Amino acid sequence: MTASLRFGRVAGIPVGASWSALLIASLIAWSLAGRLLPAQAPGLGPAAYWLAGAVGAGLFLGSLLAHEIGHALVARRAGLRVRGITLWLLGGVAQLEDEPASPGDELRVAIVGPAVSLALAVAFGLAAFGLAVAGGPAVVVVVAAWLAVANTALALFNLLPAAPLDGGRVLRGLLWRRHGSRVRASVTATRAGVWVGGGLVAYGLLGALTGWGIGTLWTSLVGWFLVVAARQERDQAVLSSQLGGLRAGQVMTPAPAAAPAWFTVDAFLRNYVEPWQAAALPLRTFDGRAAGVVTAAALYAVPADRRHIVRSGDVAIPVSALVMVGPDEPVTGLAGRLANDRTVAAVVAGGQLLGLITASDLARASMGDRHRAVA
Repeated sequence: MTASLRFGRVAGIPVGASWSALLIASLIAWSLAGRLLPAQAPGLGPAAYWLAGAVGAGLFLGSLLAHEIGHALVARRAGLRVRGITLWLLGGVAQLEDEPASPGDELRVAIVGPAVSLALAVAFGLAAFGLAVAGGPAVVVVVAAWLAVANTALALFNLLPAAPLDGGRVLRGLLWRRHGSRVRASVTATRAGVWVGGGLVAYGLLGALTGWGIGTLWTSLVGWFLVVAARQERDQAVLSSQLGGLRAGQVMTPAPAAAPAWFTVDAFLRNYVEPWQAAALPLRTFDGRAAGVVTAAALYAVPADRRHIVRSGDVAIPVSALVMVGPDEPVTGLAGRLANDRTVAAVVAGGQLLGLITASDLARASMGDRHRAVA
């Protein structure tokens, strides 16, 4: 869900989209222009249908963006850091840097997205009705009516009680309030996500293979995403609980001196990674400035026949993509923040890099805590 396209900022929040969002927009425009609009508003030329289809697709993406902006603004009001909003293949996501501090915050952040979608559904529905009564262009009425239905479906689907959907967040907030344990609530909500996702996979395959119902391969794809995302969220919740009260300074691997970003991958592996057995190393430029962090996994992923050409800095994580934490900051929420292109956290104090934290460091710390508890 990394944003390949940047659209600027909305209320100070970075907004972008992956290339897959353009695929969805194209499919929506094609569906509207090729099927729905000619059937519901006949008599126009292909150019008019394609223009209306493109507008409808754009407004739907705008509806997705409004849904996520609602989440982001309420989250920010609750004191949570918002990394950005990304539209992608299966909708959109507001990427939060922190977990809600209370069940009330969880509920407010979760419910606002579907509320925005329902409000948009009402607005588009009223627009379609008003235009129809006033004798407006039929093609515009159809697009507005379709947007009303689409936003209603978006809201209802997101209210399914299955994490990571908004309904799953609502379920987690209610269970958290009832039991007093966020981890227990998260495990239950993600278990529901696995079951709902599995049901969608089965229903989609049944529909695609037999023609029964309205299930399609797209339904199965959405279900599979729910299963994978729910399992990942469950693992993160369990890991966070195992980390207990550990601080970043206790978990980090002390950072060695910054290595040269201009070294080729081959030379870097030979002179730094292999002798030091390092999983991640900070880099510096010729003039001593920070040039990000490179991981051993990224270096080994470079094809062997190109390692003498590609420089270590070319495959490094830039400073802007690092998660920055202080040495005294709790690491309970760090597992969820180390995702997508942010796979390394930098522990910084007084402008100095003290150490690095990877998912492997968190896993080792959780195992150490478990062993100490058993002992």
